[in-house]
Amino acid sequence: MYDLAAMGAWLEFAVRWLHVITAIAWIGSSFYFIALDLGLHRDRNLASGADGEEWQVHGGGFYHIQKYLVAPKSMPSDLVWFKWESYATWLSGFALLAVVYYFGAEFYLIDPNVADLATWQAVGLSFGSLVIGWVIYDQLCKSPLGDSPTVLMVLLFIVLVVMAWGYTQVFTGRAALLHLGAFTATIMTANVAHIIIPNQRIVVADLIAGRTPDAKYGKIAKLRSTHNNYLTLPVIFLMLSNHYPLAFASEYNLIIASLVFLMGVTIRHFFNTMHARKGRPWWTWPVTAVIFLIIMWLSTAPLFKADNEQVSAGVARFAEAEGFDHVQDIVLGRCSMCHAAEPVWPGLLWAPKNVRLETSADIAVNAQGIYLQAGISHAMPPSNLTYVEEDERAAIRAWYAAATGGADS
Repeated sequence: MYDLAAMGAWLEFAVRWLHVITAIAWIGSSFYFIALDLGLHRDRNLASGADGEEWQVHGGGFYHIQKYLVAPKSMPSDLVWFKWESYATWLSGFALLAVVYYFGAEFYLIDPNVADLATWQAVGLSFGSLVIGWVIYDQLCKSPLGDSPTVLMVLLFIVLVVMAWGYTQVFTGRAALLHLGAFTATIMTANVAHIIIPNQRIVVADLIAGRTPDAKYGKIAKLRSTHNNYLTLPVIFLMLSNHYPLAFASEYNLIIASLVFLMGVTIRHFFNTMHARKGRPWWTWPVTAVIFLIIMWLSTAPLFKADNEQVSAGVARFAEAEGFDHVQDIVLGRCSMCHAAEPVWPGLLWAPKNVRLETSADIAVNAQGIYLQAGISHAMPPSNLTYVEEDERAAIRAWYAAATGGADS
């Protein structure tokens, strides 16, 4: 049977690939239609009765696009609804969350030094926070605050900061920022599934029946769409953050995450204003740059301690498995010069990916990574700079198999 760890790694790669593809489709179409709607020429008396139009050129051809606020004389039978891009992005993202953080909870989700949770507790908090967070946000939007978009946006920002704080109190730094992104993405997709699309269907049905649609449906959908517009860029940052310890492993990751949402607002404000032909608010770029410089400065604060003084029961089995002492000697001799709090390898200022391999607990916590990177592949060390021998890689494989109850491949 093909090694389960390798199968898991390929499954993660496949789901991540799917998630990126669907996210590109969703974000691309979203940004396109926002720019299109803002840029429509509405000062023309169109014979078709359309609200506005725009001419575009792309791919060697010209496109004449018109937007109708009322139903055309005959509703096309092949009307395209842009929804599955959003749904597929969330579904693939949740699948990736499950593959990496739920099935790998002992490695990536739970840090006993933060909160000593059982796997079921951590997974429950993760999933429950996504559901409860959406309910809180949805109720805020449906409250009288929905008539004050600016106040509502400020409250949404406060909710996001509170969620960020909560995640940092129960999960690893990596998982905390990732979950904040998942929470935000859940709001965005739920907006599409439960508000924007249903309201649009009501409007279409009214138009087909010759009734005048209630303006409230368009107003509500517009509010949620605006939120999605400003949340998109922060979500992308948070999803990428798990690859960059300077973002998630800083003592100030809560502040970093909060500032990222402000950057999303300044960047989108520039493009929204430009696409609406209301000028170019260049002031947004220096403001964005200042915010990013503050984030960079905060990221250089001392990283979270990574000595893993306490490990979960699931991880402890790797330190107790046969062959651990030999593997520890290998890792300390071949890897710890880079993967240390203060790397001694020339040119390295911090451990790559913030992975430290200086103690037995460090090695146990990173057992799966060691196995995949140096046991069954030659990814580490890069170019085999520290000359790891084949028998040493075999020892790593044997140790991992002993700990997991599998057969040495």
